[in-house]
Amino acid sequence: MTNALVDAIADMRDEDAVRMAQEMLDAGTSPLEILDACKGGMALVGDRFEKGEYFVPELILAGEMLKQISEIVKPHLTAEGDAPKLGKVLLGTVSGDIHDIGKDIVHFMLEVNGFEVHDLGVDVPVDTFVHAVRDDKPDVVALSGFLTLSYDAMRDTVAALQAAGLRDGVKIMIGGGTVDDQVRAFAGADAFGLNAMDAVNMAKAWTAAGVA
Repeated sequence: MTNALVDAIADMRDEDAVRMAQEMLDAGTSPLEILDACKGGMALVGDRFEKGEYFVPELILAGEMLKQISEIVKPHLTAEGDAPKLGKVLLGTVSGDIHDIGKDIVHFMLEVNGFEVHDLGVDVPVDTFVHAVRDDKPDVVALSGFLTLSYDAMRDTVAALQAAGLRDGVKIMIGGGTVDDQVRAFAGADAFGLNAMDAVNMAKAWTAAGVA
């Protein structure tokens, strides 16, 4: 049924996907196996989005599916014990922007790939990021923003971390909207990601290399 769940997510059959996830749990399927199927389904969704086959409404629906399946599956994860985490990621949509679909997908994909994620939510003030970095000591800071006005907030957040003496202790990635390398340079971030798997791969590279 794992492949069927992958297909249901990729084909936007939300009711089927949620039902299958519950049936798999009831049948004794590992929660991690179900989350892996979600990861596979989301990878297909991302591919179709990049090819112009899916658009923002499909991404929104995919995000809603992930939320529903996560609510079903996550309570069962502790029964399998706490696997060692690859690293800690602090995530949030920057000040002035309230878009959360992309952020939520990145959050989900980071978690199912073994990261501890602290999600600050949306419209996060610069000072909140600074305090969270100081208190939580993450390996990676992920700044999300969909609107072009968010680029200033990303730059201000990075500058504030620098002023607080915290910049050198973390790697910073940005993503969302039309973010590219020019925006990365403007913001002072270490890298940018086009999608959730980019975020996962960067976080893995940084933590595995011991440079985060």
